[in-house]
Amino acid sequence: MDFDNKKATRQSYGEALLELGRENESVVVLDADLAAATKTGIFKKEFPERFFDMGIAESDMLATAAGFATCGKIPFASTFAVFATGRAYDQIRNSICYPNLNVKICATHCGITVGEDGATHQMLEDINLMRGLPNMIVLSPSDDIEAKWAVKEAAKINGPVYIRFGRAATPVLYDENTRFELGKAVQIGDGRDATVFATGIMVAEALKAKEELIKEGIDIRVIDFHTIKPIDREIVVKSAKETNKLISVEEHSIIGGLGSAIAEVLVEEYPAKLVRMGMKDCFGKSGNATELLKYYGLTSKEIIEEIKK
Repeated sequence: MDFDNKKATRQSYGEALLELGRENESVVVLDADLAAATKTGIFKKEFPERFFDMGIAESDMLATAAGFATCGKIPFASTFAVFATGRAYDQIRNSICYPNLNVKICATHCGITVGEDGATHQMLEDINLMRGLPNMIVLSPSDDIEAKWAVKEAAKINGPVYIRFGRAATPVLYDENTRFELGKAVQIGDGRDATVFATGIMVAEALKAKEELIKEGIDIRVIDFHTIKPIDREIVVKSAKETNKLISVEEHSIIGGLGSAIAEVLVEEYPAKLVRMGMKDCFGKSGNATELLKYYGLTSKEIIEEIKK
């Protein structure tokens, strides 16, 4: 696999929005003064009459998106994840999820790889917040192809959707012919030595670990959870039955994130030990994204070490 072919999923989001805008006139886009960073500016350039810059007023943006939804529009509201899910949580809960309105919240700059922006901007709790809301679907694509699918899939769903995008460029893992299904994780490999459950940027790190381990005769499988909610319960149980070790890895707090969602399935359906790798009840620090992943033990090296224990 070519891990050097990289593209940021936020760029993929902007490109997918443009395609969607050309296909569906009901699509409108809202942003909170960050169109250049979230890449919604790509949509704005071609469809200025369907683009609304709400300024640095994220709560207002989400409430306005709810209003658009009541009028038959399909609003995509975007800003950094820390603002989208933290600052505007009340509006998401009461104005979007409670009435089950057709709003798509597309947050960029998630996780520790926000990098130099530091702890205040490194949103490590967004999966936790969003998956706890009734009616909300949570998507977390791992690469360019999956990100574009997630945007187009969200437009088909009649109800709230949260999509998590990253700041940093990440390896393109799939080709354009790959087919994804909402609520069904992607299994890569049939190894029985261990299962690595991963999401977002960590899927690439898990696959790097897989390639290194096979050289030593250790065969693992990687499960890409592009859908966090609804979680693919079947593949979790199947992997627990078929492999010797279970590990979850995420660029997010281990409290309430992917690891927690998998643990919930295991305790209810097939009790098994799960090692959760991620941010361990802490805030991040300012620094280079690559160095931060190393600092917090979120690279293929640490995954390999955990599998070998």
